[in-house]
Amino acid sequence: MSELSLVILAAGMGSRYGGLKQLEPVGPDGSALMDYSVFDAIRSGFTRLVLVIRPDMLEDTKRILGSRFEPHIEVKYALQHFDDLLDGFPTPAQREKPWGTGHAVWAARHDVDGSFTVINADDFYGFEPFQSLSTFLTTHQESDPNLYAMIGFQLQYTVSPVGAVSRGVCRCNEQSFLESITEINSIRKTANGGEYDDESGNTHQLPGDSIVSMNCWGFHRSFFNQIKRGLHAFLTEKGKESKAEYYLVDPVHQSIIDGSAQVQVLPTGINWCGMTHPEDRQFVQDRLLKLVESGVYPTTLWD
Repeated sequence: MSELSLVILAAGMGSRYGGLKQLEPVGPDGSALMDYSVFDAIRSGFTRLVLVIRPDMLEDTKRILGSRFEPHIEVKYALQHFDDLLDGFPTPAQREKPWGTGHAVWAARHDVDGSFTVINADDFYGFEPFQSLSTFLTTHQESDPNLYAMIGFQLQYTVSPVGAVSRGVCRCNEQSFLESITEINSIRKTANGGEYDDESGNTHQLPGDSIVSMNCWGFHRSFFNQIKRGLHAFLTEKGKESKAEYYLVDPVHQSIIDGSAQVQVLPTGINWCGMTHPEDRQFVQDRLLKLVESGVYPTTLWD
């Protein structure tokens, strides 16, 4: 049986946060958010870690994170180059940054063997999602490589108390298979869930129990074929644009539409916390401290 890999998307600067939030020490022992994800993944059976980063982050990432992770799990560093495109597609001269989360996962294609989970570096997911994905992938990776998984969070547990967030709002059928996912920007927290304004300025309400994606996915290695197919279509249409982005949800959504794959939504009631805004840091620190004090995590993650 192929090993399970954890792919962490850590190449983004974090425009709303204003810095390298992926490396921010927020745990009681100075751990970053991704420390907790890696810790939970290891105890869920994942054996390889793939960190997707920008080339200029490599030295700091190896020094700060690699030294902590490498004694406990195999670590690979996938560099997301903005000129890493398909044959026949030149990089626009004015392009200054990579091409989005779909392109970021594409950068990991040489370092993944078998099934893998994809997460963000700046979100806290908790142990349960990793355990669910480990069980799912171990069960289905050989029998049905075109069956993917997504951890479905409830919106009410994923909205920042200090500012607006972007979430992939999902529609599922009665069998909990994903039918569509719509990226909605600037969702504000309300007493009953969230709200956002459309392009015309109209305000729309989102119920608190709406299922949203936090970029916590489970795939078989064959998903890279879907990414490549979608990347070709994207570059054909938008490859000359300087700021266009190819999102991970794009090949997922296309796979659902054309019937080449299904996505099983695995629900969770975990309370999210993450680093979208600078003001989120204190909230995250308080949350992690409580989890350590209650015994969910050890005081020091890496002995």
